[in-house]
Amino acid sequence: MDKVIEIKNLSFNYPDGHQGLISVNLVVYPGENVAVIGPNGAGKSTLLLHLNGILRGNSTVKICGLAVEEKKLKEIRKKVGLVFQNPEDQLFSLNVFDDVAFGPINMGYAESEVGQRVAQALEWVEMGGYEQRSPHHLSVGEKKRIAIATVLSLAPEVLVIDEPTSNLDPRSKWSLIELLKQLPMTKIIATHDLELVRALCGRIVVMDEGKIVADGDKGDILDDIRLLKTYGLAH
Repeated sequence: MDKVIEIKNLSFNYPDGHQGLISVNLVVYPGENVAVIGPNGAGKSTLLLHLNGILRGNSTVKICGLAVEEKKLKEIRKKVGLVFQNPEDQLFSLNVFDDVAFGPINMGYAESEVGQRVAQALEWVEMGGYEQRSPHHLSVGEKKRIAIATVLSLAPEVLVIDEPTSNLDPRSKWSLIELLKQLPMTKIIATHDLELVRALCGRIVVMDEGKIVADGDKGDILDDIRLLKTYGLAH
């Protein structure tokens, strides 16, 4: 089976010398829903930012067989949709249509195709009819859905989401989990929310201090209370 993500011995140091990632190896196959869990500062977000070239370490990261490098970034960013933890980082236009249309316009699609892609993306996140609304006046849950729509408008093969349920009330959280369940693409989700992991993901990668310390089936990892306690994921 083709690998959608292949990472070999990836290390990354921040400019201040802090080691963000240390010898990370990861392979993800089409259709997998993978949770990346671990304490704050474990390297989860740093890893996600390597999947579409925002950060680049000392090793080759491959997405759908393509190496993440400068000349291929446009193609890579069509394939990997990255949704930040804070939707405000993704929404900067005066209305929802312009935010969701930004990616397709940037990729050079014709106006008619941009319109179709915006409509489809908003339908996927159940936000049709919001095109002319100001994103800044929406609830946190609605903003998160629009942020997801901004990457769905490019029909990515991989959806990468950082802490999707943070700052959501229980109703909004479960509504978002149901939405994510319906999306057919491969998903990589960094989260502290073990309820989300249980409901959505089949595989769990545990990170700590920039390393992957466990990688396995959801049931095996969540049942390993000693492992979860060791990395601050259970009381």
